[in-house]
Amino acid sequence: MLYGIGCDLCEIAHLEKSLTGAHAAAFIRRVYGEAERAALSLDEPLPAGRSAAHRLASAAANFAAKEAFLKAAGTGLGGFALTDLTVLRKESGAPYFALTGPAAEWTAANALTPHLSLTHENGLACAFVILEQNK
Repeated sequence: MLYGIGCDLCEIAHLEKSLTGAHAAAFIRRVYGEAERAALSLDEPLPAGRSAAHRLASAAANFAAKEAFLKAAGTGLGGFALTDLTVLRKESGAPYFALTGPAAEWTAANALTPHLSLTHENGLACAFVILEQNK
């Protein structure tokens, strides 16, 4: 049964300013979980070229996924810590949520399975989340 749907769009250039600005380290710690930071190499300086562009696009898609999850949950931005909504990739490349803390407890208590789809193109990253209730 469908519990909620959420969609979000993130401008990659806007997120790049947050990842490279004066308060980048604090922003990264507030938004991205430890495993997510490692997977995206966010604790390292962004190199020039295609590698940096892909990392930025993936970071923007992850950010959009977090906001889409909150919309699907109906909690708004204050619902859960963004670091509890870690987005990772399977070996196949498919994205998934690795939920922790209150977000993991809430989804378990409500018998919810999150489904996630990500895309990025032309300077934008989009995330679509479905929360499926298993009761």
